[in-house]
Amino acid sequence: MLFNAFILAIRAISRNLMRSFLTTLGIVIGIASVIIMVSLGNSVTASITGSIEKLGSNMLIVVPGQRRHGPSAGSTAPLFKAEDLRAIEEQISDIKAVTPTVTRSTIAVYGSENHKTNVTGTDNAFFTVREWQVERGRIFSSVELRSGKPVCLIGTTIVDELFASQEPLHATLRLGKLQCEIIGVMQKKGASTFGQDQDDAVIIPLRTFQRRLSGNTDISSFLVALAETAQNGDVITAIQTLLRERRHISKGEEDDFTVMDLKEIIQTVSETTGILTLLLGAVAAISLLVGGIGIMNIMLVSVTERTREIGIRLAIGALEREVLMQFLVEAIVLSTLGGSIGVLLGVLGSLGVTQAFDLPFVFNAQIIIIAFSFSTAVGVVFGYFPARKAATMDPIDALRRE
Repeated sequence: MLFNAFILAIRAISRNLMRSFLTTLGIVIGIASVIIMVSLGNSVTASITGSIEKLGSNMLIVVPGQRRHGPSAGSTAPLFKAEDLRAIEEQISDIKAVTPTVTRSTIAVYGSENHKTNVTGTDNAFFTVREWQVERGRIFSSVELRSGKPVCLIGTTIVDELFASQEPLHATLRLGKLQCEIIGVMQKKGASTFGQDQDDAVIIPLRTFQRRLSGNTDISSFLVALAETAQNGDVITAIQTLLRERRHISKGEEDDFTVMDLKEIIQTVSETTGILTLLLGAVAAISLLVGGIGIMNIMLVSVTERTREIGIRLAIGALEREVLMQFLVEAIVLSTLGGSIGVLLGVLGSLGVTQAFDLPFVFNAQIIIIAFSFSTAVGVVFGYFPARKAATMDPIDALRRE
């Protein structure tokens, strides 16, 4: 019976191909929209979390001021000192490495070329914490770190902007009034979460930065790499307790520093983009309901047009359930056909959109299965009423219809 109903449905659809296509168009657009919106949301989430992870996995960032209260909150907070770094290294367990950073924007000059970039003063632990490898050359020697020798490592963007086809190693780079020898080139990191080019950087010894650029011993931030077995919350609490003591913050007073956990930031971003993705998918799903109403409308028209045919079938002994099955299968075929085309267009559209916006393509089989199943359910729900109307016709009244 089911096979015969399917054959009859195909014949009925093929008799009015244009009408059938327009009927399924709502389903096609709905399914494609849902898949594209959800895939785009997943791609954005993957892009943002991937960019954050490029800063270093399982890392804490310690900065002065309460950043959650706005940009001006940290303006009066005192900066850190080298003694704070040593205290964290010696007194906090479950830490793999900790490194100080100070940064300043300046003009890098080589020959007749110049480029505005960021200069970072730090030590060799920086490369461990940031998981940043040297592509060519070497990192700082202990003598260079202690004496504040004018040497530097550069990112690939500096190489592209200033050196073109020339070899940068052992060349002399001018940073404002400071001239430093290039001893290494870092591997390419790519853009950060907020679109900042991480490879547009010059890294020099901390002491060199303090003596030749800043003129003080202040440290603007610490980067802390945690051990794999570390409990992030416990380490954050220990750092907060230690820094409150060292910065003479009384009980009940607010911290004048912030400890940011990259894992927590990634989780927050994922939750936020997940909610936005859900909302986008829900809005796109509304068009599926519109498509379902279209199927119900066209099936009611079909029942009206084929009233005499229905009457003949019932008169010669067809059962109500057979007539019901015939029209219900026809509605399901229309919706599943639209769903199949929508899935294909949705996947291709997702691939095209992610490439256009330079985002990673995230294939989500679950949303495809859900969307296709929903399209079939639309056929059942919106096709049942017209099918029921056809099945409950009085054969005599149906045969009288011209």
